[in-house]
Amino acid sequence: MRDITKEFPGVKALQDVTLEVERGSVHAICGENGAGKSTLMKVLSGVYPHGTYDGEIVLENSTAEFRDIRDSERAGVVIIHQELALSPYLSIAENIFLGNERQRNGFIDWDETNVEAQKLLARVGLGDNPATPVREIGVGKQQLVEIAKALSKRVKLLILDEPTAALNDEDSAHLLDLIRHLKGQGITSIIISHKLNEIRSVADRVTIIRDGRTIETLELSAHEVSENRIIKGMVGRDLENRYPDRTVEIGEEVFRIEDWWVHHPTEPGRVVIHGANLSVRAGEVVGIAGLMGAGRTELGMSVFGRTYGSNISGRVFVRGKEVNTRTVSDAIANGIAYATEDRKVYGLNLLEDIKRNISLASLRKLAKGGWVDAQQEYVVAERYRKSMNIKAPSVASVVGKLSGGNQQKVVLSKWLFSDPEVLILDEPTRGIDVGAKYEIYTLINELAAQGKAIVVISSELPELLGISDRIYAISEGHITGELPIADATPESLMHLMTKEKESDHVLS
Repeated sequence: MRDITKEFPGVKALQDVTLEVERGSVHAICGENGAGKSTLMKVLSGVYPHGTYDGEIVLENSTAEFRDIRDSERAGVVIIHQELALSPYLSIAENIFLGNERQRNGFIDWDETNVEAQKLLARVGLGDNPATPVREIGVGKQQLVEIAKALSKRVKLLILDEPTAALNDEDSAHLLDLIRHLKGQGITSIIISHKLNEIRSVADRVTIIRDGRTIETLELSAHEVSENRIIKGMVGRDLENRYPDRTVEIGEEVFRIEDWWVHHPTEPGRVVIHGANLSVRAGEVVGIAGLMGAGRTELGMSVFGRTYGSNISGRVFVRGKEVNTRTVSDAIANGIAYATEDRKVYGLNLLEDIKRNISLASLRKLAKGGWVDAQQEYVVAERYRKSMNIKAPSVASVVGKLSGGNQQKVVLSKWLFSDPEVLILDEPTRGIDVGAKYEIYTLINELAAQGKAIVVISSELPELLGISDRIYAISEGHITGELPIADATPESLMHLMTKEKESDHVLS
């Protein structure tokens, strides 16, 4: 790609970006949220067609002018977006060949479809029945189905946008092994990722993009480029400490849950959270650590308006007073906010603009005569756009078009405007870059300094160790222990996170 420039109204997303990818290599692209990485790949894959950008694409020594995504796929360029594009109600085989159907005499040949799908699944290491509906398999397997779909199109250049963002460690490792395996078969890959350790383990080179421009390309094959070296290129400065210093004074208890039991929403006989007890004091950041499926998110959602689970029992206290959290409105009214791990599904209305999303949880604060005061809504949103450094031309910008980091800042702005006593942050930095992470860590410190009680649920132990005052560990729905930060290490936390469950007392 030579001198690629792409403009949107009021924004120059890419300016003279150059990218050179060698055949049979794994080439990583790094940059902060909003740097232009995904835009560059949409240009390459024909999502943004020839004529809507300046510059030149050269594929196998020939100029490529893709009019749409079908054009690029015919040339062997296939992109897998961060938001998977599978139909949950179709089978694995139907998804693999959707738009590329195996036909005989004008009808779909189901025998060939299933046989070919089975072969493709074997190539990506997936042993599931091709007739299985996609909704019945996990996200990790869905990612492999997307790659099988790409292989069905005789892919030469595979583009993966944040392929491991929603995967657990085991699924991520399997996917990275598959990328290496495909490289051995001569398939070239471009991978966009914020997980620098993964990039260093799988990529041959990394190109760093900052503010829509190419900064540099580094050779990784010798394993001499450190994560800090990549970070410096991404943010334009050294991040000597990835976590800001904390000097917050911790006060009296603000939030407590006692003997909290949660049953599965569709299997009432199955207990998901077993008698949890947890407390947070003013100015304190309390982490919750646990492996995938341990019950971290289920605990947070069940406390916040019982948005997860059934047969929920237990008590919730805010500043020493027992409160009712049976609905989301009750939880908000009693000073509890919950920033979900899935911002695109539960946290935001992607079709609405920034100001509507920020006001969504606190419309009563903007009411005037039974109507929302539109002028005040604009003023509030603009205040948060500036204070949170949300990169958008105006608060009228549609949230669905923002980068992941800026979307996360909108989610946090929504809950800050509700002025909560207790803020539960579920994977607050998932899918965002190190620079934006630092901004969010700084914001957490500022909220703690205001006396808020903050709970952070995270899959990243270094993150919890870097920002918490105290950490609870959860295993199979049981809180297995708590550690002050002075005593917490990755080893001690992992011991608690994998601890065998103790026998439950019998529920009456």
